[in-house]
Amino acid sequence: MSHSLPNATGVIPNDRIRVDLQLIADMVEPGTRVLDIGCGDGELLSYLTRSKNVDGRGLELSNEGVRNCVAQGLPVMQGDADRDLGDYPDGAFDYAILSQTLQATNRPKQVLTELLRIGQKAIVSFPNFGHWRARFDLMFRGRMPQNPNLPIMWYETPNIHFCTVRDFVTLCDECGFKIERSMVLNESGSKVSLDSHSRLANFFGNQALFMLSK
Repeated sequence: MSHSLPNATGVIPNDRIRVDLQLIADMVEPGTRVLDIGCGDGELLSYLTRSKNVDGRGLELSNEGVRNCVAQGLPVMQGDADRDLGDYPDGAFDYAILSQTLQATNRPKQVLTELLRIGQKAIVSFPNFGHWRARFDLMFRGRMPQNPNLPIMWYETPNIHFCTVRDFVTLCDECGFKIERSMVLNESGSKVSLDSHSRLANFFGNQALFMLSK
């Protein structure tokens, strides 16, 4: 059981966040500059601000997400990862985080390049389309996968560029990005002790997390 210390206001922060977000947060050093792209309702950004004293900023596409973040006092702007990352100067952040958003971008390769321009390190997570359940649905049901990690029907999903763990590793190699850390998560969101470069990780990993640098 974890115990939190009171923050500057004397309030003990709630440190219970989604498992994959906790694993991302564990990669971030305290007191650093962080840009959370596609930050949603601000769950990760709020945690990092409270628990790791980061200088955090957010970029979120949806009006609702921006409103929720601003209501929490988080410095979040409305923007699109495909269009607006060019507004940030080189090396403006220690970490640029893109959680469960890469597959919804129009130009994933360009977005990754921008992350590593504005951040010293990039932390990226995405659903693995090479997971065995996705393969099963396509091979035996002839249907696009639908599961807790991919819950929305194909005709309504914002996801337009699915990839597998192996696809992502290959892209990093082609672009010259260094993979500093990597892990895969199972269907319950727990970390699986598999090398992300292995076929097993590509087969059993439901989600993947990577820390990249140039």
